[in-house]
Formats: sequence, structure tokens, C-alpha cells
Amino acid sequence: MYKLKTKSSFDSAHFLAGYNGKCKNIHGHRWTVEVETGDECLSDSKQNRGMVVDFSELKNDLKAITKELDHCLIIEKGSLKSKTMEALIEEDFRIVELPFRPTAENLSKYFFDEMKKKGYKMTLVSVYETPNNVATYTEG
Repeated sequence: MYKLKTKSSFDSAHFLAGYNGKCKNIHGHRWTVEVETGDECLSDSKQNRGMVVDFSELKNDLKAITKELDHCLIIEKGSLKSKTMEALIEEDFRIVELPFRPTAENLSKYFFDEMKKKGYKMTLVSVYETPNNVATYTEG
């Protein structure tokens, strides 16, 4: 099997609602997302002949997704009181609400699914919260 990997990074804040520890407080990360796609065969189409996919397309598609989460507060939908949300919105803070707790594990599946929607045959996605802490999602 042929495999390709690329990375993209973004900065954002999050917190873990219902967590008993320091991560219950808002804090930030320099997240790094590494995606891996692959295939048994290489393309024989004129433009992509000899490739699994075009690296620049893979890189640009991942960057488009990470850009959506850059410099924002990522929260689990419903994890903040309505008054708090209203105050943050009034202050013009950019908030991204997700339907899950924003852990590295859940974000790795999120990026896997988003890249799959773009047509890639994903093999795995790794999300680094720090250079030493990484969560990986793969199907199967």
C-alpha cells in the first residue's frame, strides 16, 4: 500500500466541561494535525499519474479545515451557560461549537471524517495537543 502524510497546525483554546482537573479551565494549544491517506494503486490519470493524490491538494484541503478552528474558542455545544455565550458573542469572540467534547481523541476522528468527506481514502489521523501528547484515530 502507498501512503502519504501531511501536517497542518492551528492555535485555539478549549476546556473540558465536567472534567475534574486543570483542563476544566480555558487553556490553549498549538494543535498539529497529521493526516495519512493511501491506496493500493497509483493513479494513471494524466495530471496525477504515478501519485496516490496530489500532495498540494491534500495539504490545501487539510489547511482549509484547520483554518476553521484557528484562533477561536472550541467548545462542546451546550457546555456554557447562555449568559456566558451571550457575553462572549457580545465581546466578538470567535466560538466554534462542536457536538462533542473537544478532546484530542474526538478531534482526531473529526479530522478523519472531514477529510473522508473530501474524498480521501483515509488511513489515520493524529492530533497533537503538545509535541509529546498525541491521539490517533483509524477505522477498523
